[in-house]
Amino acid sequence: MAAPRPRRSVSVRDHSDSCERLDAAGGSWDALEWTKIEPVTRSVSHINLEFLLEAERVVEEGHGVVLVNTDEAGTLFVTNFRLLFLSDGTRNIVPLGTIPLATIEKFNKMVLKIQSAPRQIDKSSSCRLLQIIGKDMRIIVFGFRPRTKQRRVIFDALSRNTKPARIWDLYTFTCGPSKFSNPNPKVRLLNEYFRLLGKGFLRASMSMIEDGSFTLSNDLWRISDTNSNYSMCQSYPFALIVPKNISDEDVIQASTFRARSRIPVVSWCHPGTGAVLARSSQPLVGLMMNMRSNADEKLVAALCTRLGDGKGSRRKLYIADARPRKNALANGAMGGGSESSSNYFQSEIVFFGIDNIHAMRESFGRLRDYLDTHGAASSDGMSSFLRHGGWTWGGGNLSSMSASVSTLGDSGWLIHVQSVLAGSAWIAARVALESASVLVHCSDGWDRTSQLVSLANLMLDPYYRTFTGFQALVEKDWLAFGHPFSDRVGMPSLSGTSYELTRQSSTGSFSSSPLRQSSGSYTPQASNSSHAQNNYSPIFLQWVDSVSQLLRMYPFAFEFSSTFLVDFLDCVLSCRFGNFLCNSEKERQQCGVDEACGCLWAYLADLRSQEGSAHYNLFYDPLKHNGPLLPPAAALAPTLWPQFHLRWACPSESEAGDLEAKCRNMAVKFSELQKAKEAAEKKAKEYSRAMETLNSELRHEKQVSSSAKHLAEKASKESAAIKRAIQSLGCRVKFSSSADCAVDVESNPTETPQKYVYSPPRRASDSVMGCDDKSDLSVSITVVPDDVVTSSRPLGQVCETLCSFRTRDGGCRWPDAGCAQLGSQFVGLKANFDAFDRLSIYDSYFQSE
Repeated sequence: MAAPRPRRSVSVRDHSDSCERLDAAGGSWDALEWTKIEPVTRSVSHINLEFLLEAERVVEEGHGVVLVNTDEAGTLFVTNFRLLFLSDGTRNIVPLGTIPLATIEKFNKMVLKIQSAPRQIDKSSSCRLLQIIGKDMRIIVFGFRPRTKQRRVIFDALSRNTKPARIWDLYTFTCGPSKFSNPNPKVRLLNEYFRLLGKGFLRASMSMIEDGSFTLSNDLWRISDTNSNYSMCQSYPFALIVPKNISDEDVIQASTFRARSRIPVVSWCHPGTGAVLARSSQPLVGLMMNMRSNADEKLVAALCTRLGDGKGSRRKLYIADARPRKNALANGAMGGGSESSSNYFQSEIVFFGIDNIHAMRESFGRLRDYLDTHGAASSDGMSSFLRHGGWTWGGGNLSSMSASVSTLGDSGWLIHVQSVLAGSAWIAARVALESASVLVHCSDGWDRTSQLVSLANLMLDPYYRTFTGFQALVEKDWLAFGHPFSDRVGMPSLSGTSYELTRQSSTGSFSSSPLRQSSGSYTPQASNSSHAQNNYSPIFLQWVDSVSQLLRMYPFAFEFSSTFLVDFLDCVLSCRFGNFLCNSEKERQQCGVDEACGCLWAYLADLRSQEGSAHYNLFYDPLKHNGPLLPPAAALAPTLWPQFHLRWACPSESEAGDLEAKCRNMAVKFSELQKAKEAAEKKAKEYSRAMETLNSELRHEKQVSSSAKHLAEKASKESAAIKRAIQSLGCRVKFSSSADCAVDVESNPTETPQKYVYSPPRRASDSVMGCDDKSDLSVSITVVPDDVVTSSRPLGQVCETLCSFRTRDGGCRWPDAGCAQLGSQFVGLKANFDAFDRLSIYDSYFQSE
C-alpha cells in the first residue's frame, strides 16, 4: 500500500504569502494575487474571430477566469467544437486550457474552502472551480470570480454541447467536408484486399462495388460478397476474404456459431508461404463446452492450407484467445467460451491473459491521476513537488518518492501495453518463423482482437509502416471490422446518445493531490459523467501507444514519426472528422458520413505536405527493415510515451532532449543548405554555358581575324607588285587612304606638278573579300619627264615621249593597258583589287630590250 503523502499548505505559490494576503483582505477571493484581474467587457462577436475554425461559433464566454494549472488569467469561451482559453496577457490561445468538447471525458463543479487565519476559523472564502478531465491525459481546473454566474453559464454550455442529442449535432456535420473530402472507404478497402491477394495492379471503383464484380480470387483465397448488405453480420465489412474452397452457404452457416456472427475471416496472408492471420469472435460452445459446428470447423480448417515443402503436409493452426483463461470459462456461462483443440484439426489453443475494457479504463484513469499529481503543471495549482524551482522531491522523504514511483506501477497501464506487445510479437513470430496460421479472437472480436491483429500486421508487413499502409491498416482492422468507436470514445451513435463514461466523484479523482489532502477541500457539486452503460475505454489509444513503443524500438522501420501519431490520436479523440464516428461500417454508411463530414486522412496529408512537416521520420530507412519485426521478449519493456503522456503535465520534459526534434532542425538546415547548393550549381551551370558561348565567339573572332590578316598580307603583296609595275613607268606612286585615285604629272621639276583626280562610282562589289569601301586604296602617280616639253596635249606627249613601250611605227606594246591616251584626260589606275586581278601585263614588259 502506498505511503500517505505529506500534508501541504493550501496556496498557489507560497503558504506564508497567501496567508498574509488572505488575512489582509479578510479571506476574500480577490486577495489571491493571481486572480486580481479586471473582467474583459469586449463582445465575443468582435474579438479574435481569427482563432475560430470554419463553421465554429461561440456559444458562451467567461471573463476573468484563471487557469489554475499555470496561474494564467484569461477569457474562457465555449464554442460548438471546443473549450477555448484565451490569455488576457498575450491574447493568444493557451493550448493547455483549450480542449475539444469530444475530448472531454467529464467535468465537475467544485468549491475550495480556504480558512483565512488560524484565529478566524469561522471566516472562510470559497473558490469557485471547474474541473475538466480529458481523454488525452490532461486534467485542468479553471477558477472563477465569486459572486458571479460565469461558472454556471460555462457549465451549462458544456452540458448542452458535450452531450448532443443526435450524432448530426456534432461539429463535424456542421462544418462539412470543406476541402478535406472523404472518398468512399469501401474502395480503399477493396484496394487493400487486391494487394493481399497479389492483384495490386487492379484498382477498385464504385461501379465495381455496385455491380458486384469485386469478388476476385487467387489460388487459395477469394473475396466474398456474402455480407454485401450486412445481413449476415452488421459489424463486419461488406466484403470478406475467405478460403477459396468454402462456399457462401458454409460461410452463412458458420456465422450462427460465432458471437455476433463474426466468423473467422482472413486479415492478412503471407505472399510467400501462404500462412494467414485470421480474426473472429468467440465460439458459442456453451457452459459445458460441448457445442460444435461442422461449418465452423470446416472454415477454420481451411485456414490451414498445405505447406509448400513437397510433402503435402498441412500447416499448424494456433488459436490465440486474447482473454485470461478464467474469463473465457466465465463467458461459457453466457453461451460463449473458447475452442477445444480436439475439435479443430492440428490446432493449439493459447491464452494471452489481456484484461477487458473496464480494466483498461481504470488503469488509464490511474495513470492520468499520477501524471497530474507529479507533473509540472498540476491541476491543484501547486504542481506537486517541483514547481517554482523547488529542489526537493517528495518533500525530501524517500518513502514518499518510493510511494509515488510505485503509483505508476500500480496504474497497470504499462503492464497492459506490454501484454499487447508481447501477444502481437508472439503471433508475428508464429506466422513468420513457423509459417503457421493464427486465428485471433476475444469475446466479441472487436477490441483486444483488433489490437493484436493490427499490431501483428504492423510487425509482419513493412507496407503498414508507411503513411499509406498505416491508413489501410487502420481502415481495415479497426474501422471496417467494426471496432465500436462511438461506444469506446463516448460519442453518440446512430441509435441515439451512447455516452458510456463512468460516474466518478471529484473527491475520488483528487485523492492523491497535495492540495486535496490539505486544509482546503474540493467539494463536488455536480457531475455530468452519469451514463447508462459503462463501455467507454481507451482501447484504440492503447494500441497507438503500443505502436509508439515499436517506433521507439525500431526508429528506422517507420516512415511516420511520433508527432504524426500524436496528431492522429488528437484528431480521433476530437471527432473533428467523420472517419471514426459510429460503431461500424454499416452505421457510417447510413449516416452518410463520407459525404457529410471531412476526412481525417486528407487533413493529415495536408499537414504532411507543408514544408518541414514533423510527421516524417527522419531516420526512416526502408531497406534496413524490409522484413518482419520480431522483437525479443527482453525488448518489450514499455515506457511512458513522452510526446503524449507528458505533454500536458510535464511540457518541458516531453520535449527536452528530444533527439528527433534536434535532428529535424538539423534536417531543416541541411535542406536549406541543399537548396542553396542546388541554386549555386544552377548558377555555375549558367556561367559555364555562358563561358562556352564566349569561348565559341572568341574562336570565331580569332578565325575572322586570322582570315583578315591573311587577306591583308595578300593585298599588301599585290599592292607592292602594282607599285613596282607603275614605278617602272618612271612615275612616283603615292597611296592614300581616300577613295579617290589621283595622278600627278610634273612637266617641270621647278613647277608645281599637275594633279589629275579620278573618282570612280561606288559599287557594292568594290571591296576585298567582304571588306567595305573604306579599305579601297587610291593611287597618286607623278610623272617627271627628262626634258621640258610644252604641248597642248601633255598627257599624249608624256605617253609618246617617255613610254618605252611605244614602237617606232607609233604602236604600243601594252595595248590593253589603256594607261595614257584616253582622249581629253589621263585617268590613271584605281587601286582596286578586282581591277588589278583583271589587269593583264605582258611578259615583255618585264624584259629588257
